[in-house]
Amino acid sequence: MKNEYLPIRAIVEKISDETPDTKTFTLRLIDTAGGVLRYKPGQFLMLSLAGFGEAPFTFASSPSRDSRFQVSVRRVGTLTNALHKLKEKDIVGVRGPYGNIFPLNKIKDKDILFVAGGCGMAPLRSLIQYVFKNRKDYGRIEIIYGCRSPKDMFYKDEIKSWQDNLNSDIHLTVDEPDESWSGTCGVVCVLLPKIKLNPKAAFVFLCGPSVMIKFAIKDILKLGFREQNIYASLERYMKCGIGKCGHCYIQGKYACLDGPNFSYMQMRKLGIDS
Repeated sequence: MKNEYLPIRAIVEKISDETPDTKTFTLRLIDTAGGVLRYKPGQFLMLSLAGFGEAPFTFASSPSRDSRFQVSVRRVGTLTNALHKLKEKDIVGVRGPYGNIFPLNKIKDKDILFVAGGCGMAPLRSLIQYVFKNRKDYGRIEIIYGCRSPKDMFYKDEIKSWQDNLNSDIHLTVDEPDESWSGTCGVVCVLLPKIKLNPKAAFVFLCGPSVMIKFAIKDILKLGFREQNIYASLERYMKCGIGKCGHCYIQGKYACLDGPNFSYMQMRKLGIDS
């Protein structure tokens, strides 16, 4: 019987600097006796480094068939500091995939709005990549992304490629512009009037600071989007990833099992919409 607490090994194949405090790691499984890591957009994994601990990270790339996947790691503590010191060919531990997925069965042929704040772009990236990879299966796609400053923006080169897709639009904003910035300034909500989607039929996916999600949803509802079509990827402290430790318990739900993706209607029932 497989031990759910034992990680399998993955090798660091590539490290990319995203921002001054965030790196994206391209990992590949070494222990592939059980096959590739079969995850879907929205799920997360537990990433560990011997001697430094373990923490949850969402998959920041669309599922592949070659055992490769990406995670974006912001330097905030002991484990993440150690991860930032890794080099290519170093080894890490992986458990997963865990959590629920974005509602892929509901969004086919639909218009989609993504709203991300700061490092909240990482959890949405797996779905964004998936949608663009299967572009003909979806309607109009618009992305709103806000950061503290231009240097804090994730996936800068990839964002440019997203802008080249037909029937798609990318809206960017920063709180603190520098001399290189000529775009919009302010919180993500200032960009909502620019979107060109039919709110009655479109789906919305959000991720970012809780205060951003709270106010963005209020403004999104004012535009006429349906409550049942709004989903948010929520950050909660998850220790085990499999519903045993209780750290992520919310009103009868476990973020690691029932989340981390919740519909707005679920958020209201759980009392986490305000």
